[in-house]
Amino acid sequence: MTDEAPYDVLIIGGGPAGLSAALNLGRSLMRVLVVDADRPRNAATLQSHGFLTRDGLPPHELRRLARAELAAYPNIEIRSRQRVFALRTTDAGFTAEVGRREPAASVTARSVLLATGLRETLPDVPNLRGFYGISLFSCAACDAWELRDRRLALIGESADLADRARLIARWTDSLTVFTLGSDAVTAAQQAELEAAGVGVQRHPITELVGERGTLEAVRLADGTEVALDGGFVRPEWQTELSFLDGIAPALDDDGNLVTDRSGRTDVPGLYAAGDAAIPGPQQLIVAAGAGARVAAVMVHDAVGVATAH
Repeated sequence: MTDEAPYDVLIIGGGPAGLSAALNLGRSLMRVLVVDADRPRNAATLQSHGFLTRDGLPPHELRRLARAELAAYPNIEIRSRQRVFALRTTDAGFTAEVGRREPAASVTARSVLLATGLRETLPDVPNLRGFYGISLFSCAACDAWELRDRRLALIGESADLADRARLIARWTDSLTVFTLGSDAVTAAQQAELEAAGVGVQRHPITELVGERGTLEAVRLADGTEVALDGGFVRPEWQTELSFLDGIAPALDDDGNLVTDRSGRTDVPGLYAAGDAAIPGPQQLIVAAGAGARVAAVMVHDAVGVATAH
């Protein structure tokens, strides 16, 4: 089955970047299709922060409000709980296999915006999921205000763990870094952190202690128990691009899409916005702004007008 009329833009992903882009493209008289699997990375988060006029709103409510606004535009279509199984280039642009399951319907579009965000893998810590989004978070800019002046943890194994610790220390004088038995924090970094009042625990975590998602302590393999009130984890992030069939946009060393400052990949007609591009601050308002910016660029490119950025 094929949708015969081509869309001007296919947006893959219905988070703040994709929905913001859809709004601005729709208002520019583009025919837009948004395909959203409805599996946002922040699904466990009870409140979102830092979004002007919407501070403290649950992320799912922000998405609901956005979709309600888009419903006023007849040239914007949203297909929820569907996914793109394959995306290919054609002489006229792109074709995508879209649906809930295969075999899916084929749709065509002159250009495509990737707004798929990131897939995250949390550190391998027993019962961490029970605390994630309630008292353990991944974004300091999003959630550290609510945890200010408390006893906090930073849990992870990545090479940037010491840098993240220095950032989180802005909000608390009681921070402990847990490296899970890894060498993510070097001896020199540990000395610097401890001189600044930040503790470092290198033993694996055997249990997170607390009730109903509220963290009370971390129990380590050596028997140590560290009393805590909450904190942060450092997930590993991956860009989901398995649906690109024969399309190979440039990626950086971490597997993130490389774009120019206007959101263009090196594949003509293929753009990226939000966390799907090389990640910056992972806040909803930043992603929404990126979606609006790339939408303007796509309109300019469609009519051959140089973008003044």
